[in-house]
Amino acid sequence: MSYENILSKYDKGITTITIERPSKLNALNSATIRELHEAFKEADESKHTKAIIVTGSGEKAFIAGADISEFADFSVSEGRQLSADGQAMLFDYVANLSTPVIAAVNGFALGGGLELAMAAHFRIASDTAKLGLPEVSLGVIPGYGGTQRLPQLVGKGRAMEMIMTAGMIDANLALQYGLVNHVTAQEDLIEFTEKIATKIIRNSSVAIAGAIAAVNANFEDGENGFDTEISEFGRCFGTADFKEGTQAFLEKRRAVFPGK
Repeated sequence: MSYENILSKYDKGITTITIERPSKLNALNSATIRELHEAFKEADESKHTKAIIVTGSGEKAFIAGADISEFADFSVSEGRQLSADGQAMLFDYVANLSTPVIAAVNGFALGGGLELAMAAHFRIASDTAKLGLPEVSLGVIPGYGGTQRLPQLVGKGRAMEMIMTAGMIDANLALQYGLVNHVTAQEDLIEFTEKIATKIIRNSSVAIAGAIAAVNANFEDGENGFDTEISEFGRCFGTADFKEGTQAFLEKRRAVFPGK
């Protein structure tokens, strides 16, 4: 599928999705959100893709926020719908994908950009990255899951400070907070991220999907993460991946998982 605002490229089990709006510092507009949804959906449904990397074009920005010109004149009901639609179409959708998603944060990750990075299963940042949720400086709050995911990742107090000050933190402080897993030099970011993705795709994609579901359940209202873990653990015993993984272990060889 061809896109106007993003680039999706597959290579050796990894699909890399790049936001391509450099003149807007890769800001999210409605068209880009729709295209991202389609690209993630296509990658997740591909039998070949075992991991997804999302990043921004250039060296300045991952995603420098939302395209404010699109919603500056919205009403209350339109604002609610904007948030609900965006969460369902992209942010919650990414968080609950069965294919692991890694955000390679190559520059400014602000507002919706940080919210998309937080929706990914984990994050790697360049040493030039700046991260923040500046929405209150515009008279609005984060609307794509930022008020929920940021406290889960960095704790309530730090999240409150970041949101209320509308300030940015650098990559090293983000690492200290636990907001990102690793920090690399800008020129090494994609290669480093690909190395981690390659380690992931050697393992059972079926088991990884179950692990994602179990971990996410702990953060869902009304869900018991332990019950989900028990269910997903048991389900693994009926898979070809489990048979291959255990047999390979007993035979002292590397498993070749069929992914089913």
